[in-house]
Amino acid sequence: MQVKAILVHIEDRERELSDQAEQLRARIEELTGQLGEIDAESENLRITHKTLLALPLSPPAAEPDRPDIPEYPAYQQILTALADTGRPMRARDLCQALDLPILPKNTEGIRSKLKRLVSRGILLEPEPGLFARPGA
Repeated sequence: MQVKAILVHIEDRERELSDQAEQLRARIEELTGQLGEIDAESENLRITHKTLLALPLSPPAAEPDRPDIPEYPAYQQILTALADTGRPMRARDLCQALDLPILPKNTEGIRSKLKRLVSRGILLEPEPGLFARPGA
């Protein structure tokens, strides 16, 4: 009787191990496929890298001359306000956009800065008193 129980236990254990081995073989097959895909992609990247390094370098495109923008923060604020609105503005409108009181000294100060930006080619004055960024 005892031998029969041992043989049943051995057969059960053999089936368990056989099932585990089959699962591991299936997993190995799946991982082998994934590894093949990764190897193929790595090879493609290596070839692309080598090809790009072999291409002749073209000279860098010359940057267009950009006018010098004054470093004073007010000029940056004016340009930002004009960019944010995306439309031409008058000095008074810019005072409002910059939260400045609408006083003659502020309006004239902004107007003189706008004129300076026009003289440097940074802004346009499509009509008297109306200022815009190029392309706006």
